[in-house]
Amino acid sequence: MLAEKKDKRTETQDVGGSGSLMTPRVPPEEVALAAEKRRPEDLTPRELEILRLIWDGHTNRSIAEQLNISMKTADTHRSNMMKKLRASNTAQLLKAALEGNLLQADSEAGRTGRRDER
Repeated sequence: MLAEKKDKRTETQDVGGSGSLMTPRVPPEEVALAAEKRRPEDLTPRELEILRLIWDGHTNRSIAEQLNISMKTADTHRSNMMKKLRASNTAQLLKAALEGNLLQADSEAGRTGRRDER
């Protein structure tokens, strides 16, 4: 067996005898600070990026291609945002984002010029 080494930041946990998994050891005060900074319903920076792309009219396929992620990942981000903002479809997601000041309706600078197509 491998000798287990421990330091102040990580500890080794045996995973079913098949190997080890390194997990970070985070001090409780850092966990409390992180919880204060962000509530569970807050969107992550990546979710906000995807929200802006949805606002611009992009599909999951287009978002995946632009961000170099899978379509499933793009869909998961969309689903997570919908849960956080309590929306059951994309229209409600965008409405909730506008009401929560996550998007600006009058900001045409970042838009893709698709206004005429809608």
